[in-house]
Order: sequence, then structure tokens, then C-alpha cells
Amino acid sequence: MQDSLINQIEIFTGPIDTVVYAGVEHKYPYPRPAYTTDIVVFNLDSVLLIRRGKDPFKGKLALPGGFVDEDETSIHAAIRELEEEAGLILKSTPKLVGIYDDPGRDPRGWTVSTAYMARTRQIHVQYGDDAVDAAWFPIASLDSITLAFDHKKIINDAWELERGTI
Repeated sequence: MQDSLINQIEIFTGPIDTVVYAGVEHKYPYPRPAYTTDIVVFNLDSVLLIRRGKDPFKGKLALPGGFVDEDETSIHAAIRELEEEAGLILKSTPKLVGIYDDPGRDPRGWTVSTAYMARTRQIHVQYGDDAVDAAWFPIASLDSITLAFDHKKIINDAWELERGTI
């Protein structure tokens, strides 16, 4: 009976996505997004950006962030990516900015990102991992800078939260 139902689902929805998690196989008759995280870090009126070393958007400025590893929370992934890409270790827990899931936000396919924000007094950053640079940029200069993905929107949302205008 179950196999018959799965075959019917495949006929109506296309192939089934099979995932093995904790040694158990699960079948999903619907597509699954990639899960990423981004982190906005402010220092006075500046924001931390990295320069991407890999496609997509190789050479473009972006927020520190990346894919959430299996068995990792998005907030831990954000903290990990910040340390890997900018050498920055936070002394406080990041705050949630929002969930970003606009279709087309990532040219690699359907990607959902949980974005966080933090404030630091630390000025020194050291790029690493898949970033080829990391630096502070004045918030006021962002209008003239092209950023990867939807990172300008994420920064604007975080800045409004930081200033208490949302």
C-alpha cells in the first residue's frame, strides 16, 4: 500500500527527494531549500563586510555567512562563519534580524537564510576560509556599493532594528 502511494505521489509531483538523517531514510514529495545564515556586525556607524573568494559573486562584497551544517543551529553557524571569514569572536549573543527567502535571492537555487546582528568594539578583523578580504565600511557608503545576494536589504533591516525604527 505504501509503495503504491509513493508511486502515485511521484506521478503527480515529480521525483521524491530521499534524505538519510541519523541513519534513517526519509522521503519527501516536495523540494527542500538550502539553509544558510548571514550575520550583520556593527561597530559604531560601520558594518563588517567580506569579499567573496568563490562563486557566486566571486570578488563581490557580502556579509559573513554560509551554509548551516547538519546538526548545527543557524545562530551557531552564524557565529562560526563570522570567526572563519573575519576572525571575529563575539562576546555577546547575536540578535535575530529575520528570515530571507525571496525566490532568486541566490543564483544556486532555492536558499533560505536566517540573518542575525551583533555589535562589537573590536576593530581588527582577519579574513579567512572562503573570504579574500574583510573590512569595516561606513553605513553611509552602502548606497554606492554593490553587495552580493540580498545583503543590502538585510543590512538595512538590521540598521533599522539597531536604531529602533522598526
